Amino acid sequence: MLDIGALNKYDKSGMYKVYDRWPEIAKEFYGTDYDKVDFKGIDHIIFIGMGGSGVIGDTLSSILSKTRMHICVVKGHHLPSTVDSRTLVVATSVSGNTQETLAVLDKAKKTGCKLVAFSSGGKLEQYCKKNRVEYRCIPVLNSPRASFPAYLYSILNVLGPVIPTKRSDVLGSISSLKKTYAQISSSNLNKTNPSIDLALWLSGTPLIYYPVGLQAAATRFKNSLQENSKMHAFAEDIIEACHNGIVSWERPSKIRPVLIQGRDDYIKTKELWKVVKEYFKINKIDYREVYSIEGNILSKITNLIYLLDYASIYRAIMGRTDPTPVKSIDFVKERLAN
Repeated sequence: MLDIGALNKYDKSGMYKVYDRWPEIAKEFYGTDYDKVDFKGIDHIIFIGMGGSGVIGDTLSSILSKTRMHICVVKGHHLPSTVDSRTLVVATSVSGNTQETLAVLDKAKKTGCKLVAFSSGGKLEQYCKKNRVEYRCIPVLNSPRASFPAYLYSILNVLGPVIPTKRSDVLGSISSLKKTYAQISSSNLNKTNPSIDLALWLSGTPLIYYPVGLQAAATRFKNSLQENSKMHAFAEDIIEACHNGIVSWERPSKIRPVLIQGRDDYIKTKELWKVVKEYFKINKIDYREVYSIEGNILSKITNLIYLLDYASIYRAIMGRTDPTPVKSIDFVKERLAN
């Protein structure tokens, strides 16, 4: 099992200490007195961002999926042609220097749509000041991925008048994070910790299956395993996978399936989960189940991300790996900057 000594030895920048503070970080940034943004007549929101910033867009997209608002997430260089004066583009780059986000924001500025941006400074802040774009500066906490609650809850704060979410749902999600903290944090380094339990099981190449509403949590888990644990990982929609990907299990593999399930998944999705688990048992395929908590969609996603992210940190420490450095990403960014 892990101990604090191992965490401090391999997690040299103390990423786990930031994760231990996630509930209070969420509370702090949701309660910060930021100037609100209240654009009138918005019926379309586009979230732009890459990596950890992009998952914030995925999360907000899931939260708003059942509203009458048209939501789009852009990860790349291109802006949808549907942008008009009733569109709000929300740009997020924790570093403030993400090339793709800057490029899309510049394209959006030329369309006459509404704009707001979030970063810890960098070129994004400079661009917004120069072009009179609404901007809020949010600090980076260890790394973009560790800064997730600071940015998500700041955006929920600032865009409160625009995003149709209930304050009670946001506060409920923060309260749930506190309960999850008690189970998964560094203050509970034993077998009752579900993040440690999952980390001990993880090996080979994880394949993360998810229902549509929990895509943000699955994508984030894949990204965190890749960045923190330095291991290959993939994610697939369970319904789509049963029309193609499941065939690949007919041959022996080192792939390990992780089934992310919602407590109140759609009845047909629940039926499908039962069939898939039966298939795995018949074929002696070892799998692991991870369930969301009860509550609203924001609580489900944020708490899943909290538990799964911590599993990726514990997996890194078990492999004697520092979860923070991302040398390969730095390599790509340096080459593209030249």
